[in-house]
Amino acid sequence: MRLERRDNTPLVLMIAAPVVAVVIALALSGVLIALAGVNPLDAYYEMVKGAFGSRLSISETLTRTTPLILTGLAAAVAFRARLWNIGGEGQLYLGALVAAWLGHSLASVVPGPLAIVIILLAGMVAGALLLLGPVILRIRLGVDEVVTTLILNFIVLLFVSMMIEGPLKDPLAFGWPQSVPVDREVLLPKLLERSRLHIGLLVAIFAAVVVWVVQSRTVFGMETKAAGLNPKAASFAGIKLGKTLLAVACISGGLAGLAGAIEVTGLKGYVTLDLSPGYGYSGIVVAMLAGLNPIGVVITAVFVAIVFVGADSMSRALGVPSFIADVIVSISLLTMLVCLLFTSYRVRR
Repeated sequence: MRLERRDNTPLVLMIAAPVVAVVIALALSGVLIALAGVNPLDAYYEMVKGAFGSRLSISETLTRTTPLILTGLAAAVAFRARLWNIGGEGQLYLGALVAAWLGHSLASVVPGPLAIVIILLAGMVAGALLLLGPVILRIRLGVDEVVTTLILNFIVLLFVSMMIEGPLKDPLAFGWPQSVPVDREVLLPKLLERSRLHIGLLVAIFAAVVVWVVQSRTVFGMETKAAGLNPKAASFAGIKLGKTLLAVACISGGLAGLAGAIEVTGLKGYVTLDLSPGYGYSGIVVAMLAGLNPIGVVITAVFVAIVFVGADSMSRALGVPSFIADVIVSISLLTMLVCLLFTSYRVRR
């Protein structure tokens, strides 16, 4: 038996791959749930009910979906060009910190709507600049960006901790480590009254559409695809790989930084070290489950949000540890990698 590379991957296989991966992941996770003494079907019913069983749960699921879309897009854009950005978490936190700083001081001198735009753009710039360093090191010195972006996550978290305990510490927080709050005038409007759902969701969906258009309808999009498929051939064809990777880094890091800025201005109102429960890392799973497709990212982000939000409800109802959500998401990534293998290769005798 041997693996033979496919000349063309059928569209049916591309669509079926994430579905099969999720089904297998749920089946394997169901074994663990059963070992905990709970019927897996009951557990998954409570999970779906917890994510969509009420107006509040739906709004919470969609609220959790927003940063997952943006970090998923950040990973998808980078991975498409074979730029392995593992630093989405750090880029998110840096974008959030910049948003909190500007949101606290900018509203007094700039009108609210304009201030919101400036804050979101500043968050994007912060995330982009953070990724440019590792990319320049890769281009100039051949340094592996997986290592540098991963290490930067921890460096940024330490920097954020220093800032919210020092220059940006909220004096009214009674010693609690959090940044100064953003002004009420620069908070994102709500999509639903008496809920936490804000227009950041629409911004994230709009970003997904823009990325899809750029990737599928522009020369730059074709260049990034060529750089990812075969860098040597792309360079031979006249594509400047260095400039292409730098542009991809700006987009990828900017999207992750935007996720942090939206979390601050739309949800939290300030920065703490638990601002993100791992959105930067979960975005990688979202991107892989979507097959790096920007529109697919929106769908898979909803799935991952359902798992995270529903797991809490399942845990309260049946006593299953909520950590099963991390297990489901992790297994989904592994099964998706296997499914992607069989979409690119066929088994031959």
